Amino acid sequence: MSGFSVDVLLQTPTVTVSDVVCAGESTHRSDVETSARTHLVFPYRGTYVRHVGEDEVVADASQVLFFNAGDPYQVSHPIPGGDASLVVHVADAMLREMAPKDLLRHGDALAFRMPRLRIDPRAQALVALLRHSLREGIAEPLEAESLALTLVQRALGPRTTHAAGASVARQRLVDRAKLVLTSDLARRWTLAEVAAEVGVSPVYLTQSFAQVEGVPLYRYQLRLRLARALALLADYDDLSALALDLGFSSHSHFSAAFQQAYGRSPSEFRQSALHR
Repeated sequence: MSGFSVDVLLQTPTVTVSDVVCAGESTHRSDVETSARTHLVFPYRGTYVRHVGEDEVVADASQVLFFNAGDPYQVSHPIPGGDASLVVHVADAMLREMAPKDLLRHGDALAFRMPRLRIDPRAQALVALLRHSLREGIAEPLEAESLALTLVQRALGPRTTHAAGASVARQRLVDRAKLVLTSDLARRWTLAEVAAEVGVSPVYLTQSFAQVEGVPLYRYQLRLRLARALALLADYDDLSALALDLGFSSHSHFSAAFQQAYGRSPSEFRQSALHR
């Protein structure tokens, strides 16, 4: 497929980890596609929309998406710039053992009931650590397998995930707000500006976003910025420049937010992921 690349970073009998990059050249829906096997997709750069029947899911770095074997879907790219995701496939028997029963469909085939879950900052950090360490050749297979399984367990854990709530109309409103935020991560949006973009009042947007996502709008934006920082740590020698490029007011503001979310400073995380 033009503008689409898959780089297999790890392949063992237990786990396969791939880095998938899409140029996102078209805003229209793709042709109908299906997955040969059930896997978890962790977007880490850019945004796209996945269409499954009447359902639409905005894929961004705060989500894990479930691609079930045989389920038809389409993808569109309303925001230019393409996207990239870490794709994790775990052997079916092991994934069935790891996944809480209420997340799975009934039946013999392994499949998830919902299209996505929101993940917490520590899962975002595991995505970055796994990808960077495999790309840099730092993690040996046993360590990489352990990291991948830890990521899957955290992404599926009831204490660290959040399933979308509220009506379909409110979920679609929130998805539109997410697209507004991700269209310019560095912009210092005001609540009134985002609300005007999606055509509702600031109060209604605030209430709807908290109900659907379980976190306030500003915190969701912060997590997207920090997740983007995780993806870019290998590309920046100057962390102050990275902070400013992502819309933080200063390096100290960026470092404090990063430390609070991930439990270590940006420089400490970069050292552990890239230079062990």
